[in-house]
Amino acid sequence: MQHRNLEISMEMLTFRSLTSVALIALLILCSSSFFETCNARRGAKHWRQGTRRTPVSAASSMKKKPKGHGSSSHHHGGGSGSSSKHKKPAPVAPPSPSPVEQPPPPKSPGTAPPEKGYSGRTFNVMDFGAKGDGTTDDTKAFEDAWAAACKAEASTVLVPGEYEFFVGPISFSGPNCQPDITFQLDGTIYAPTEPKVWGSRGLLWWIEFTKLKGITVQGTGTIDGRGSVWWEDAMFDGPVDGETKLIVPLNDTAEENPPMPVRSELSAKMPTIKPTVRTHLQQNSIFFCYALRFYGSFNVTVTGVTIRNSPQCHLKFDNCIGVAVHDMAVSSPGDSPNTDGIHLQNSKDVLIRGTDLACGDDCISIQTGCSNVYIHNVNCGPGHGISIGSLGRDNTKACVSNITVRDVNMHNTMNGVRIKTWQGGSGSVQGVMFSNIQVSEVQLPIVIDQYYCDKSKCSNQSSAVALSGITYERIRGTYTVKPVHFACSDKMPCLDVTLNAIQLKPLQQRYHLYEPFCWQTFGLLSTPTVPPIGCLQIGKPPKNGVQSDHDYC
Repeated sequence: MQHRNLEISMEMLTFRSLTSVALIALLILCSSSFFETCNARRGAKHWRQGTRRTPVSAASSMKKKPKGHGSSSHHHGGGSGSSSKHKKPAPVAPPSPSPVEQPPPPKSPGTAPPEKGYSGRTFNVMDFGAKGDGTTDDTKAFEDAWAAACKAEASTVLVPGEYEFFVGPISFSGPNCQPDITFQLDGTIYAPTEPKVWGSRGLLWWIEFTKLKGITVQGTGTIDGRGSVWWEDAMFDGPVDGETKLIVPLNDTAEENPPMPVRSELSAKMPTIKPTVRTHLQQNSIFFCYALRFYGSFNVTVTGVTIRNSPQCHLKFDNCIGVAVHDMAVSSPGDSPNTDGIHLQNSKDVLIRGTDLACGDDCISIQTGCSNVYIHNVNCGPGHGISIGSLGRDNTKACVSNITVRDVNMHNTMNGVRIKTWQGGSGSVQGVMFSNIQVSEVQLPIVIDQYYCDKSKCSNQSSAVALSGITYERIRGTYTVKPVHFACSDKMPCLDVTLNAIQLKPLQQRYHLYEPFCWQTFGLLSTPTVPPIGCLQIGKPPKNGVQSDHDYC
């Protein structure tokens, strides 16, 4: 019996031991699972903070978390007793294999990227009250649009297409404007013809840009000066081209007061004083109106637009540095008086290319103070050709240097390439290249005239603008009066005049034909010429006039 009791006790002890071992194992398993859960939660917390970014728009809509939220999760095991109050975090979805970046919030309209071809803000003249009907005076709207654009760097004044704008004399002025303004001209601008708009004293310009840094006029639009009403009054009282004296009709009589095919359809009587004063000659004043003028500006560009029927000169650059004119057109009848195409004065670093110039005077006129001018790929005609001058008028000093004109087509013009100076002037023209000029039915393809006079009579004077370093190469085509006319000063002969590959053939039309003419012209014949130009004196003159130090450029 005692033995039996001992066996029962042993069984109970074994059972208790096994139970204790099971309990201990269970406790160990639960403890391991608890720590793994904590670590997993803490790891998920670190991933959320380190790799996932909440979009700005979403973050702004979220409520601000309480101060110190989540700070205890950085302590292993929970740290202080505050962990007993820490809520169980919501389950976090695992990251997708290829996360998609959230798009940035949309920008406000004020920061939208500019349209292609425009820079900065755009100011449409229609938004400033322009009607664009061709009859309402839109001058004020243009002024207001410019005033707004002037305050914004790289802004654009927009003159939209399919509208016609009636605009009076207007000046788009600096110098307080921001740089790099674009005048986007896609519509048509018409000039006024009423005398009261111009006034009795007249103006120097119709549309002017002055004292600006970086100004571009571009587009597909048109500037129409409605010049026929001016031409009608100026037909016979204005200056005439000095080379007309060289052109003699076959019947030896020049028709006086020839009919003017361009007649005004406008009945308004314009003031006797034209709207632009060019200069003062003794007791008489000669007036010009520039349709588009740039004065005292840097980095000027004109491209794409058409300027037509200016009262006189179409496009002028005065005291400008860094000028680019390309892929634009000038259009006026060949008998419209004094309607120069492009007029350069006191301007440097000028590029003119890819332009079509048809007018009643010089296609391009290069005046005093110009240097580093490069003209190429230009079509000229009708007109009076491409000229340097006239220079030295009223005993003034003129300085012109480093001029290149090449790859030009001229058709039905009075002159081809020309240098013209007045007697009594001083200064110099040097470093000029005329190259690859194709002439067709041109009256006088090559001209130097140091006795230029646009009046019926001019006084003889001994001083003159000195000419040197003038090169003519590959000038080819047909002439109708005289192939070469070199009339240089007695006191200041022309020096270093070079002729190379000149081939000019006569074309009998309405005028007497003449042989080449040279006077006091010295230089070099690099190749035989057609026709032969035997009048050019080879080398240097035995003596040459001496300019005073004051006369040198």
